[in-house]
Amino acid sequence: MSRFHALTVTEVVPDTRDSVIVTLRPRPEDEDIFRFTQGQYLTFRRDFDGHEVRRCYSICAGTGEGALKVGIKRVDGGAFSCWANENLKPGDTVEAMPPLGSFFAPLEPDRAKFYLGFAGGSGVTPVLSILKTVLACEPGSQFTLIYANRQVSSIMFREELEGLKNRYLGRLQIIHILKSDAQDTDLFSGRVDERKLDELLETLIDPEDIDLAFLCGPHGMMETVRQGLERHGVATDRIKQELFKSDQPGRLPVNQAAIASEEKSREADLKLTLDGTTRDIHMEPGESILQAAHRNNIDAPYSCCAGVCSTCRGRLLEGEVEMAANHALEDDEIRDGYILTCQSRPLTKRLVLTYDA
Repeated sequence: MSRFHALTVTEVVPDTRDSVIVTLRPRPEDEDIFRFTQGQYLTFRRDFDGHEVRRCYSICAGTGEGALKVGIKRVDGGAFSCWANENLKPGDTVEAMPPLGSFFAPLEPDRAKFYLGFAGGSGVTPVLSILKTVLACEPGSQFTLIYANRQVSSIMFREELEGLKNRYLGRLQIIHILKSDAQDTDLFSGRVDERKLDELLETLIDPEDIDLAFLCGPHGMMETVRQGLERHGVATDRIKQELFKSDQPGRLPVNQAAIASEEKSREADLKLTLDGTTRDIHMEPGESILQAAHRNNIDAPYSCCAGVCSTCRGRLLEGEVEMAANHALEDDEIRDGYILTCQSRPLTKRLVLTYDA
């Protein structure tokens, strides 16, 4: 069964100067598999002059909107994002995998919780989906969004956020922090650093009130936020973080851990199950599980190949591997045996892995 399915573009709306909101419609027979949970993403693929490009974009709609929407921000040199911003139009067809991702928490309509969302740039996209869904489905809950951007003109979903704030008076607070544009107070201007975060948590938000915090944006900024929340007493299991993109647009920095992992990885015999079919393959030294699968013409799922998304997630049933990078799996997933196959190289002679679990 094909992992990718055709989606029809029904609307393309410019948002900022370098981003668009794309509404998509699955075929009638695919509607069920494209039902999503707030905070999930779609993996798209497109051929550019014989080179297949895959990219992940988060769903920005709430689960009750009856629509499938993604926000796509142009990245300098990014083939897919530039094409989507310049050429994508209603009536076009794109290929995407069904929704994936674990950047969410179960809804509890009978509880009144306090959520903190912290987003940087286009990292607001999945947080917006979570925000809209929570406010609609948990009538007693409140949500505060701290949203960092370079300037007013780069704020994605600005009008929609204002409309939501008016709709959910008393339940939704939005705090914009702008790096370049001056604001009324220094607290809302400049970079998000340790000092600024401490001041926010000491004056505007009581860390003890936070039931769940969702962080999405550039890695450096989100690490600062995560560490600050933990320093102020927010338990690790109440913080969910998703790396939206690297600090170096279009390309992740060289990962020394990956190099070290390749150097000490060994040959291995891999028993791999995908879509109900099990195959035995031999892994060469230095290969990741994903590379070995593709070398053997197994259509194992993937997208970023950098440990940022979880498209390539599999469950290791036997053996031991080393993951060179992991920005996608939660601690409980790792305890249950899940790994990112694009980053995993064998440390034992025999591995047994399934993509079907």
